[in-house]
Amino acid sequence: MSTGPKGSQWKTLDTDLNRISQVELATAYVSRPLVAPGIALAFMVVAGIVAGVFFGQTSTSFVVIAAAVFGAYMAVNIGANDVANNMGPAVGANALTMGGAILIAALCESAGALLAGGDVVSTISKGIIDPASIADTRIFIWAMMAALISSALWVNLATWVGAPVSTTHSVVGGVMGAGIAAAGMTAVNWPSMSMIAASWVISPVLGGTVAAAFLAFIKARILYREDKIAASRTWVPVLVGIMAGVFAAYLALKGLNKVISIDMPTALLIGLVLGVATYAISSPLIRRRSEGMENRNKSVKVLFGLPLVFSAALLSFAHGANDVANAVGPLAAIVHASQFGGFEAQVNIPLWVMIIGAFGISFGLFLFGPKLIRMVGSQITKLNPMRAYCVALSAAITVIIASWLGLPVSSTHIAVGGVFGVGFYREWHMERRLRRPDVAVGTVKRIAPEERRRRKLVRRSHFMTIIAAWVITVPAAASISAVVFLVLNAVVN
Repeated sequence: MSTGPKGSQWKTLDTDLNRISQVELATAYVSRPLVAPGIALAFMVVAGIVAGVFFGQTSTSFVVIAAAVFGAYMAVNIGANDVANNMGPAVGANALTMGGAILIAALCESAGALLAGGDVVSTISKGIIDPASIADTRIFIWAMMAALISSALWVNLATWVGAPVSTTHSVVGGVMGAGIAAAGMTAVNWPSMSMIAASWVISPVLGGTVAAAFLAFIKARILYREDKIAASRTWVPVLVGIMAGVFAAYLALKGLNKVISIDMPTALLIGLVLGVATYAISSPLIRRRSEGMENRNKSVKVLFGLPLVFSAALLSFAHGANDVANAVGPLAAIVHASQFGGFEAQVNIPLWVMIIGAFGISFGLFLFGPKLIRMVGSQITKLNPMRAYCVALSAAITVIIASWLGLPVSSTHIAVGGVFGVGFYREWHMERRLRRPDVAVGTVKRIAPEERRRRKLVRRSHFMTIIAAWVITVPAAASISAVVFLVLNAVVN
């Protein structure tokens, strides 16, 4: 005698199972956005455990553990926001896939932080706050903690909105806000702050100008020549040599402080030697690669693909070497003050602190970086390998010029300014060609003036969002920091 379900019961069972499967699918869909924050939270917990291992027996262990957690949080946010500036152009130009860009950036950022990252960091963030104004070690620790928390929160918010901001300026704003809350307006070094405010304009304008100048050179010397391949064989090795020389000088000047101190003339000499050597090596390689290519712009783009990948990797290495201190600088200051009961203008960064910074940047890039990479690479203006190459070259050249002039500049502002510069140059160049009576009718597509105004090559909505985020970064981070410091001071007291 059969005891199994009857036909109607099978239908009921199928309906129930179908509902269960739909609930499981819905649960998986809802929980998917929580995976990345969950992994980031786990990393922050591990950072706190690492700090507890080193400082578990001290009376200030809780403070150091909390600082390590927030330092890891800051490093994750730097990876999510700042690294997009280096990899965005290469991804937007289709020279790298998103996965390849994330892998290269994670390796190069970590290598730069651990191999060439400065082992000494300024605890008062480039002289923003007068150390004498905060004589109490406890007040100093809470000020650094507030700066760390506020800058991380601001960068997190900017990433969520989709605006690449300067993490350096976020930390500076955090230190300034905490300093004002702790010791008043007189604690701030206002001349230093005015120099940083000037860099808001200098960085993007200089980066955009240099990038536009290189793009104009490529158009004039290669793309508008009758024999584009012959012109490429002449000029692409020159541009590759310039890239190698500039990055050699850049890394010698900014990324090798841990190994050896190099002045500007020596760095430029190193760059010249390596630039000439790279030109000699790349010239026959470019000639061999270009054999059999069609006389088209598409062929020229191929020749710029591999140099663009190398330039993006070098930018990431240099960024890791220089900007990891933004994540771990306040943490290193808190560790030093907790250990020795005082603070100094500069302190050594312990290896475990550097590792937290390096791994945090990599985790942030892997978990949250694609959003900003896409925005910088393809949503501001359309990039190809030549335009992206101009952006990367501009970033390195501008940093060297700024170092020579003694100007505090932001790598974020320079790189994004380079993207804007390339886009605005293309707009200007297109308008100029459309107005020229000698240009053949079939050469440039004629568009009505109203349609031309609508089809801008730089998306104005992104432009305005990013500029607004840049302008309010320091005051926003300072305001958050002041509130956090007052809360921490009130709770502890």
